[in-house]
Amino acid sequence: MFEEITLKTPGNPAQFLKDIEVDKSVKILNNKDLITFVESISQMVLIINRQREIVYANKSFHDFFGTKDIRHVVGKKPGDSFKCKNAAMAELGCGSSRYCRSCGAANAIIEASKGIRSTKECNIHTTANEAIDLRVTTSPITLGDTGLTLLSIFDISEEKRRISLERIFIHDILNIAGGINGLSAILKEIDNPNDMQQIADTIENASNNLIDEIQTQREFSSAERGDLTLHYTEEQSLKILIELKKRYSNHLLNHNTPIRVKSTKNFSLVTDKVLLKRILGNMIKNAIEANEPNDQISISCVGNEETVCFEVHNKSVISEEIQAELFRRFFSTKQKGRGIGTYSMKLFGEKYLKGKVWYTSSGDKGTSFFFKVKA
Repeated sequence: MFEEITLKTPGNPAQFLKDIEVDKSVKILNNKDLITFVESISQMVLIINRQREIVYANKSFHDFFGTKDIRHVVGKKPGDSFKCKNAAMAELGCGSSRYCRSCGAANAIIEASKGIRSTKECNIHTTANEAIDLRVTTSPITLGDTGLTLLSIFDISEEKRRISLERIFIHDILNIAGGINGLSAILKEIDNPNDMQQIADTIENASNNLIDEIQTQREFSSAERGDLTLHYTEEQSLKILIELKKRYSNHLLNHNTPIRVKSTKNFSLVTDKVLLKRILGNMIKNAIEANEPNDQISISCVGNEETVCFEVHNKSVISEEIQAELFRRFFSTKQKGRGIGTYSMKLFGEKYLKGKVWYTSSGDKGTSFFFKVKA
């Protein structure tokens, strides 16, 4: 326990604190009433100073990470302790990146610094390509003349995952099933064989999309649980691109946006074909939904003996606001509760296929999504 630590103990927490006086830190660590209260709470609890540095973490917090080493968190900022990818990429860590402006936890801490108790939700994309959903309640407290903030943190990842997946799954299935039902009703009233064939083809495409949505949800759920089984085969890049063009040229989302295969060279790679097509398919669907006037989507691949890099490009530009949230789970530019496409690119591409997913977006060059993987 922290109250057992004194300044004479080697490796004591005081040496990890930054920008806070040692005597004030000792007051915090030796306040038995505060420690007893914090340890009685089943949720994760952090106490941070005015510089947002952690000066105490309760047992529930350490249990979440499977460690009892206080050096894991003391002196760090909350996002750094959770291994937030945005914090890791920022020079000054948690709270200093442009993405932190939309972080619920960061905003709750700001409100607490103004003396306001606040509860907000945040989603953390970790350096290990995992997503954690948290509900954070911040409360301002004062110990002597030291102003502190108490963070009560509840992991709501499972709750968010279940609710969002159910909403997304039901929404997509009902949309596709409704389309099939409508086309089937029309088919019974048509006598022209050519029209009947055209509608029958559309029903077949819709049925394939329905099956694909069910498989997508199953794969995504397995991937999030960590029990997705991969099936590696030797594939040809050009064949993959041609199959994707055929599929998404006739997709229900596509309203006459042309898809062009730019690549002429073919590259061999050993991969899970289902996941590869899922990643690239999500990139294409994003491009279709951007729906710029007179736009076209190009898909291509370059490579060598060691790596293969796929690219999906269109003329649209992603706003800075959207870029800040792009790869977060369940973020969408559409209605609330949508959006697993970009997050699943990272999940499938980086965690499972061990590649790298990224994008570029600018007014003069448009938007490109890339997936680079070993050949």
